[in-house]
Amino acid sequence: MRQSKLFTKTRKESPADEVSKNAEFLIRGGFVHKEMAGVYSYLPLGLRVLNKIENIIREEMNKAGGQEILMSTFQPKDNWEKTGRWTGMDDLYKVSDSSGREVALGPTHEEIVVPILKNYVTSYKDLPVAVYQIQNKFRMELRAKSGMLRGREFIMKDMYSFHTSQEDFEKFYEKMKEVYKTVFNRAGIGHLTYLTFASGGTFSKYSHEFQTITAAGEDTIYLDETSGVALNKEVLNDEVLAQLHLEREKLVEHKSIEVGNIFDLKTKYSKPFDLSFTDEKGEKNIVLMGCYGIGLGRLMGTVVEALSDDKGIIWPEAIAPFQIHLLSLGEDVAVLKEADTVYESLLKAGVEVLFDDRTGLSAGEKFSDADLLGMPLRAVVSARSIKDLPSGGIEIKKRTEEKGKIVTLDELLKIFKK
Repeated sequence: MRQSKLFTKTRKESPADEVSKNAEFLIRGGFVHKEMAGVYSYLPLGLRVLNKIENIIREEMNKAGGQEILMSTFQPKDNWEKTGRWTGMDDLYKVSDSSGREVALGPTHEEIVVPILKNYVTSYKDLPVAVYQIQNKFRMELRAKSGMLRGREFIMKDMYSFHTSQEDFEKFYEKMKEVYKTVFNRAGIGHLTYLTFASGGTFSKYSHEFQTITAAGEDTIYLDETSGVALNKEVLNDEVLAQLHLEREKLVEHKSIEVGNIFDLKTKYSKPFDLSFTDEKGEKNIVLMGCYGIGLGRLMGTVVEALSDDKGIIWPEAIAPFQIHLLSLGEDVAVLKEADTVYESLLKAGVEVLFDDRTGLSAGEKFSDADLLGMPLRAVVSARSIKDLPSGGIEIKKRTEEKGKIVTLDELLKIFKK
């Protein structure tokens, strides 16, 4: 994409009403547009990141045996009354039409997915099943803050699994722990993200969160750095430490951001809807359930919080909007021609490239924008780079490097062939 054609523009000033680094950089870079507290629209660069995160998640859910569906956002009031959450869920948006009929604006989808499965599950032969979706969710978050980390409207992957036995559920649950680790590794924050024991609430003794360590985090976890086992602050007590064979004095306190969670739902939602199956003996049993969530925008915001520097974003290669940011410096005809040749060659090779072909800007302004936007690799065509190599040179530098080097076009293309 030619940057001169990109309708969004970078901003030098930070948004006055945002204090989080992820919101500051994502808004300044033109990745997202803030509509109101906790609500953002995704612009071209931001949507490219979101789509790449979505594709990673979809690939891993499919590998795990998940079947993708898309459920309704409007949810019947009756379903929520059956589970007791119509009055019991504080952050539920309730919408009325002109006739006075009320529906829930979906914050989660247990009340929809269970009735759906009831139409298809009757026998033990129909199980296990795992279904998931990637969809907008709505929660009445009165403390909407921290940019993409705490929203009223957000995009989430929610998977629900259905089982005939606790043993079968636990087998799938353990597999999902590894699947989640793979997702976060692929998204570039696996080295900072830990499976964390948390309170299970009404569902079970424990749930598990995936917490990414960053100073901007709202959560506090305690990490045993030897074993890699982490505890959420709310479950830190002597009983839990004994069960997990951890020593309090060896735990290190960290601030962190929750990027995913998995729960044992048992029969919490299947029972109210009588989602049951007939076993091999012909006896009726209630289906056991688990659920597994990842917020896509939250993951994007966490990457920015955890990996950026004071100049801007540092996107991991797998989710960067473009693989390379090509800059043309100066108004020299030879430079402009060479930069255009490099751009067309990269496109022909199937490389995702953002080409800063804008005129009337200084080198410093272009470098500053490149650092803010954070592509993994920067390539610069200038009078100096051309002069350094008789056949025409390009200065390349990784976003994390201080100094670059001059390469030929062929050498640049070989980087992406690898």
